[in-house]
Amino acid sequence: MRPVHVAIELVALVATATALAALARRFGISEPLVLTLAGVAASYLPFVPEVHLDPEIVLLGLLPPLLYTAAIRTSLVDFRADMRNIALLSVGLVLFSAFAVGVVVWWLLPVPFAVAVALGAVVAPPDAVAATAVARRIGMPRRIVTLLEGESLFNDATALVTLRTAIAAAAGTYEMWRAGLDFLVAAGGGAAVGVAVAYLLALLRRRISDPVLDTTLSFLAPFLAYLPAEELGASGVIAVVVCGIILGHNAPVWQSAASRIAERTNWNTIQFILESSVFLIIGLQVRAILEGAWSSGLDRGTLVVTAVAVLATVVLARPLWIFPWALLWRVTGSDDTPMTYPAVVSWAGMRGVVTLAAVLLLPEDTPQLPVLKMLALVVVAGTLLLQGTSLPWLVRLLKLRGPSRAEDALQKASLLQQAVSAGLAELDRRITPETPEAVVLSLRERVTWQTNAAWERLGRSESEQVTPTAEYRRLRLAMLRVERETVLRVRDSGTLDYEILQHVLARLDLEESMIDRFDEAEEENAESLSGPGTTENCEHLLAAPMFLRQDGPDECAECLAEGLVWVHLRMCLTCGHIACCDSSPGNHATVHYGSTAHPVMRSVEPGEAWRWCYVDELLG
Repeated sequence: MRPVHVAIELVALVATATALAALARRFGISEPLVLTLAGVAASYLPFVPEVHLDPEIVLLGLLPPLLYTAAIRTSLVDFRADMRNIALLSVGLVLFSAFAVGVVVWWLLPVPFAVAVALGAVVAPPDAVAATAVARRIGMPRRIVTLLEGESLFNDATALVTLRTAIAAAAGTYEMWRAGLDFLVAAGGGAAVGVAVAYLLALLRRRISDPVLDTTLSFLAPFLAYLPAEELGASGVIAVVVCGIILGHNAPVWQSAASRIAERTNWNTIQFILESSVFLIIGLQVRAILEGAWSSGLDRGTLVVTAVAVLATVVLARPLWIFPWALLWRVTGSDDTPMTYPAVVSWAGMRGVVTLAAVLLLPEDTPQLPVLKMLALVVVAGTLLLQGTSLPWLVRLLKLRGPSRAEDALQKASLLQQAVSAGLAELDRRITPETPEAVVLSLRERVTWQTNAAWERLGRSESEQVTPTAEYRRLRLAMLRVERETVLRVRDSGTLDYEILQHVLARLDLEESMIDRFDEAEEENAESLSGPGTTENCEHLLAAPMFLRQDGPDECAECLAEGLVWVHLRMCLTCGHIACCDSSPGNHATVHYGSTAHPVMRSVEPGEAWRWCYVDELLG
């Protein structure tokens, strides 16, 4: 095939994937599901060429950057807090699922047990993209999202090590007792390589201030971690994940602000292109895989029964593993998470690209290879269709809610207030007699505008007048538009050097982008913070006093009794009880409402005067 034809096909693939993903986002549908189904339909069109996904392209070209872009956004703090459950899912559940599927396949198909376990390893790991895409779209609690992300980062390594062990055992060149040792070597070696590469890159980043060079270094990071680890016989997947988590956690210290912004934008684009294209490619392979299975010589009834049995085993193995551990933690008192959380986690097991890439790693002489490929495809398509479409319904049925946007806005405002207060204190320390008063005034006004913008959003309603911050943005955007037009007229006149004009335009673009991004964030949360949710629409907020006298100190008695540390404190405006907010480990303000049905509470933090109605879920 001529290179130009290959280029045309790649452009068509990316363009189609982008259009379908945009359409799915527009209508709030699962992107992986839409892309996969579109690929299935396209695979039966006569003018669409047959697609063969090379496993080496996936494992070397796609998997490292996809894992890295997820890892750099993973909270190391949250990961440490839930490490036990993440390990149970990413290691224990993968092994349990692999052997459960292996037993079923060995029973139903004429294949050796090692080959059956190899297929089990192929279909065991849930896909990082599919699960978290659905989780974020429907608004799950943050702990569930963190757990699914942490699981998906490490389960691929467990599955690939298990797959290689099973392939070696099937070939008669492996002793099963070495499996555990090899897994520990692969995991430990991968982690060591990841740490070494991360700190080597840190040494370079500390000496690089150019965002272009730093972003280029970031593009190399996943491959610098993956390739040496694989060459040393360790897990490249774990190396990439560990390297990404370390670099992401330390980015505010090791990178400049411009480099972080550039890296975030570029990796978001790469992630979108790779994820969208991969799920479309999965669908495009359906026709070839099914035709290969039908011509395998096995009875079609056996194929259908085996496919249904494997899919059922994959789906059922997850709750069978998760619920006993969840019950054990509750009985022992080590975890008081509601049982609705394990219910959702046990149903969020959609498979994806790693499964189809891993099945292609099976040797060509593997017994019933076309059938094994079909089974992997059925698991991917079946879980995306069955679990991907029903997961939002399950979340609504269990009445689980995502993070409160009102509470998020409050925390952002409070954190910004703390940061600005520290900045103003530093300003006061650094002022000298020679410092112009106008400079000090300008700095104070700038940071005050930032904090006012955050606090104004908490009490805003549509009936209120435009806030000073909103008016500032409106006027400044109009000024920037005229300023840019002036610069462009000068550019067209040819009287100034082009490089100077580009620098001036870049400064204007930077300021406008900051205002635009603030507006986008505000619009995203506007529905939950304003509109119908106003004090005038809530009888409880109207009836509640603005403040209630308290007899005790500002402390959460429940947190003190349980040995917890609170984040923010709230006061019940019915009885004056002080309890901690939902961002605190105990959530005692919500617990107090559940036990007393007192509808309104108020913040007792310095500088905060907002109230919250639990009944109508309105901020006043």
